[in-house]
Amino acid sequence: MLIYLIVGSIREGRTAIKVAHWITDCISDFALHDIDIELIDLKHWDLPLFSGSHPPATGIYDQPKQQQWADKIALADAFIFISPEYNHGYSPALKNALDYLGKEWQSKPAAFIGYGSSNGSRSISQIRQVTSSLGMVDPNAVLEIRDIFKRNKEETFAANEFEIDGLKLIMNKLIQYQL
Repeated sequence: MLIYLIVGSIREGRTAIKVAHWITDCISDFALHDIDIELIDLKHWDLPLFSGSHPPATGIYDQPKQQQWADKIALADAFIFISPEYNHGYSPALKNALDYLGKEWQSKPAAFIGYGSSNGSRSISQIRQVTSSLGMVDPNAVLEIRDIFKRNKEETFAANEFEIDGLKLIMNKLIQYQL
């Protein structure tokens, strides 16, 4: 099972990449068999604002970057989206990445990890609406990281017991969906 861990922030000094590194380290400690996690950093993909001449739902991708993104996303069996909360919503980079494609997202389960002023709940709520419209499966696998502003002082993210248990639950739900 290949799970993409999609880092939904491209800002300098972003917390999302710290959370992503914690997740990859933590999941390797879980010793899950037949699970591969690949970190997909939207900052490295540098997707321009979507301006294709065909709606993505058609599957006609007329931009080379769009086709590259489609080819990459098609390989995954499931996704974990990490997003900050920006002005009661999720990041525009993540919205753009989701809007680039159609069929590549369909029927694949998605988990959500958020953080911010409301612990990421509002950003997660919006992402779930969009991923549902894209035909993704929502196994109710959510983690809201609390007190991120107090805790984000170091170079690495230090999770607490609640977050470690939440990540285990996310992984179990994604795995169960694939069984």
